[in-house]
Amino acid sequence: MEAGLAVWENKSIFEGRLTGANRELFAALGGGRVFLVLWKWYNNEGHSRKEHLSLGRTKTVFFCGECGYEAGKWLGRCPACGAWNSFCEAPGRQKRQGFSFLPAARQAPEPLTTAAPDAVEERLPGRFGELDRVLGGGIVPGSVALLGGAPGIGKSTLLLQLAAQAAERHGIVLYVSGEESRRQVQMRARRLKLSSERLYFLAETDLEGICRAVEELSPVLLIIDSIQTTFHPDLPLAAGSVGQLCRCTAELVRLAKSRNIACFLVGHVTKEGNLAGPRVLEHMVDVVLSFEGERHQNLRLLRAVKNRFGATDEVAVFAMGEGGLEEVENPSAIFLAGRSGGVPGSVVVAALEGTRPILVEIQALVCPAAYGSPRRAATGVDYNRVVLIAAVLEKRVGLALAGQDIYVGVVGGLRIGEPAADLGIALALASSYRNAAVDREMVVAGEIGLTGEVRAVGYMDQRLKEAARLGFRRVLVPWRNLDLQKKYPDLEFTGVKTVRDALDQAICQC
Repeated sequence: MEAGLAVWENKSIFEGRLTGANRELFAALGGGRVFLVLWKWYNNEGHSRKEHLSLGRTKTVFFCGECGYEAGKWLGRCPACGAWNSFCEAPGRQKRQGFSFLPAARQAPEPLTTAAPDAVEERLPGRFGELDRVLGGGIVPGSVALLGGAPGIGKSTLLLQLAAQAAERHGIVLYVSGEESRRQVQMRARRLKLSSERLYFLAETDLEGICRAVEELSPVLLIIDSIQTTFHPDLPLAAGSVGQLCRCTAELVRLAKSRNIACFLVGHVTKEGNLAGPRVLEHMVDVVLSFEGERHQNLRLLRAVKNRFGATDEVAVFAMGEGGLEEVENPSAIFLAGRSGGVPGSVVVAALEGTRPILVEIQALVCPAAYGSPRRAATGVDYNRVVLIAAVLEKRVGLALAGQDIYVGVVGGLRIGEPAADLGIALALASSYRNAAVDREMVVAGEIGLTGEVRAVGYMDQRLKEAARLGFRRVLVPWRNLDLQKKYPDLEFTGVKTVRDALDQAICQC
């Protein structure tokens, strides 16, 4: 108003700027200051209010459920990801047009080496060393992590334990649940013997209510259980729909980044084991974690599918007990517990999960096909690798596996995705086919090519160190890895060049 009054001091200048209807209104009001107030309101606040009212108009848009691609009409095939019948209808708002009277908050470019003014510490370490290793050294402030897993696997238990640990060490933690009441969460906390004055609980599904609670408490960690039950009141869509998931996740990411709050989101999974909702959710967050395991067993595996702050191939091993989840510092001993020696079809493989070596037992069963078409089944290993190795054994070694049923599995529920398990799979298949056992004191590791050669694998030093620590005496490795035998004098090395050589050295009665 002060700038307008300054113009009013020179009435002739102000009147000269008016044209048309404004000049007539100025004359009708007698040139008073009432017109000045109305004129200023119309050009500033009134203009902004008209724009705000125009935002109420909606239009129908369609989102791809796989990648989040937006289109103005329904499409049978997504032009971005190629998925068929993946478009869902959702109301959208028209983009805002015109001039904004409020100044926009802009940031000037700065050198990347300049430290942020609010950067206090880079990580928030916890008591779970396994979880910290999967996250790359601890929780990063301002990051958003999406945790997925099957129902009943222990997602809420893991995050409740994490919340209590973070509250004791770092500050206020807000645990928001849209699936359980306060009494139910308190019962779980008593069972886990968790108690902290800085751990707050909120039973809420409205995103605006969650944001208000965050503004009041200013927590260091925010946990949402789950993102499928959270909804934004401005969208007339059901919670868990594509539009609600994208909007709520985007708002939570903005909240975490602006306030430097670490945030964990619990996500549901489909019956195939994939995260429910559009694939764009995985692109929006910083970390995607997968919590796996059999509900009828006590072992749980936490994998990092995506991690902007660390490696994506790390795995953490937990054991579910009466007091909650406990870390397994020696997973190899767990996976090899109860192993019986001298049984055909059993081989110990030195696998690698991220940077951690794990010794696991691979079992195979080969028997004549009961029906016309032989069956192939694989659990814990890649099915295509099993079929490939069976073809190599038949072509290069002469094993008649074409008319045999083949079953391969990893003991303990672990999933091995690296090619270093090829040699173990081949030995297990040949051992079961010939009904001859592999030396129970032997550990193997190696990749098999289509020509039958055994190729060297990486990180052999870590694999051999784990084998020596657990008391194994023999190792069967590619001949290119024999340079490490001087470093481990207690191990008996056997180097092989082809898969036929491996069978001759490892299986009795060949």
